[in-house]
Amino acid sequence: METHLEAESATARIVRTSGRMAPVNYLSREHGVKSWLLTTDHKRIALLYLFTILFFFTIASVAAAMMRIELLTPQGDLVTSETYNKLFTIHGVLMVWFFLIPSIPAVLGNFVIPMMLGARDVAFPKLNLISWYLFIIGGALALWSLVHGGVDTGWTFYTPYSTTYANSHVISMAAGIFVAGFSSIATGLNFIVTVHKLRAPGLTWFRLPLFIWSMYATSLIMVLATPVLAITLGLMSLERFWGIGIFDPKLGGDPVLFQHLFWFYSHPAVYIMILPGMGVISEVITCFSRKQVFGYAWIASASMAIAILGFLVWGHHMFVSSQSIYAGMVFSILSFIVAIPSGIKVFNWTATLHKGSISFHTPMLYALGFIGLFTIGGLTGLFLAALAVDVHVTDTYFVVAHFHYIMVGGMVTAFMGGLHYWWPKITGRLYPEFLGKISAIVLFIGFNLTFFPQFLLGYLGMPRRYHAYPPEFQVFHVLSTAGATILGIGYLMPLMYLIWSLKHGRLAGPNPWRATGLEWQTESPPPKHNFEETPIVTGPPYQYSAEEDNQIEMANV
Repeated sequence: METHLEAESATARIVRTSGRMAPVNYLSREHGVKSWLLTTDHKRIALLYLFTILFFFTIASVAAAMMRIELLTPQGDLVTSETYNKLFTIHGVLMVWFFLIPSIPAVLGNFVIPMMLGARDVAFPKLNLISWYLFIIGGALALWSLVHGGVDTGWTFYTPYSTTYANSHVISMAAGIFVAGFSSIATGLNFIVTVHKLRAPGLTWFRLPLFIWSMYATSLIMVLATPVLAITLGLMSLERFWGIGIFDPKLGGDPVLFQHLFWFYSHPAVYIMILPGMGVISEVITCFSRKQVFGYAWIASASMAIAILGFLVWGHHMFVSSQSIYAGMVFSILSFIVAIPSGIKVFNWTATLHKGSISFHTPMLYALGFIGLFTIGGLTGLFLAALAVDVHVTDTYFVVAHFHYIMVGGMVTAFMGGLHYWWPKITGRLYPEFLGKISAIVLFIGFNLTFFPQFLLGYLGMPRRYHAYPPEFQVFHVLSTAGATILGIGYLMPLMYLIWSLKHGRLAGPNPWRATGLEWQTESPPPKHNFEETPIVTGPPYQYSAEEDNQIEMANV
């Protein structure tokens, strides 16, 4: 491991090849705003996405905080019922479509996928930039709806709420999601072509990092499922604006058709959010246990299985929506089957940890937290896949808790782990390791205190989306609000020390984790075109040796 001075000189040195100066890192060139807004560098576009999704995350978090404050008391004494409806709608819309879905693919994926493949950039750099502008336009339309009165239908836009109520800016909100969907399609298409066409020599399919497998499976879902959402929202807008009978039974439509179309997209969309997180965890677990990943082919195959089976289980959201009992039984069985590939991943991660030389650095703590929280979320998903239990807890806080254990406990925790793992590569700087560990622990505690009481609330019969409730439920809501406060601290801490590290963090050197991926074989931050020469891959991934020094030398600041 390099010393600090060695790492500094390795980062700062200028390499000359064939009598010409090699390009310096992407952060050092062209500091003007215009150069960023017109860039086609995948790394800069990733950072543009990062700044944008953090903006939407902040607004959605403020809405969540207002809901939790309202729920401290049984009476609806902070906001009206209509305002409460608008709060959970904007929270859901911004969190799902403008944070959870793009966070890992558009930020971490955009940054590291070309480097993991040994490529200079993605296949279509200009399309990559266009996808960000589409995302910005979609977000602006969503915010316009918020500023001009909001939407009170819930983030699912169920009919007839979305097609008949006149006091809600549904069409502009739907248009924002519609446009953002094209951003997802463009990103997914770009990643698919990049993986097929730009792999380094020798980088065969079963030498790919598992993060690439997860992102490839995610990209297939983005390209195939997102158009269904666009069609659904377009049909909803046509009915609302022109009165065309599609979902309204008075006009000859079918309201359940909307649910079929919406969930045909939205259940695979769950895997758009969680599959990239699984890829991050695979990278982190094997690096910080200093072992070759257990069952590489099984984990890679499980990613593809999840992508395929995810299209077959949308009906488990509709057990109480007039769906036939026979269809319900089929969807229930399929829902249990789709859990198998996720179980394979958890088993293989655990086996990778077994007898490994584990280093409990910040990314590893987030990864271990992910395994615990995702396992709880997955097991409670099997409860909801069972018809009898689902009938009892449908539209209760049990569903809210399950969803957040998957999305926040799983995806957001994985995003935080991945951000800390690749932060030295992104910035060339180390963050304060002690504060990183504290933030991971605080986030884990705050999350469980926020959402575990909601399982009990739901089982006892507390409906979701109510701003007033019987007094006997107050103690659970108080616990959830207290947990949300701790959770907020867990999110604010990384924001502060990561920003601090940009100027004051120690220089990281090319590979502070001594990881084996191609992205760690170039400078930190990377040169504009990633590699001076195209790397050649000669062996399988994750070649960690049990005989090597297993302690990662990293200074705590």
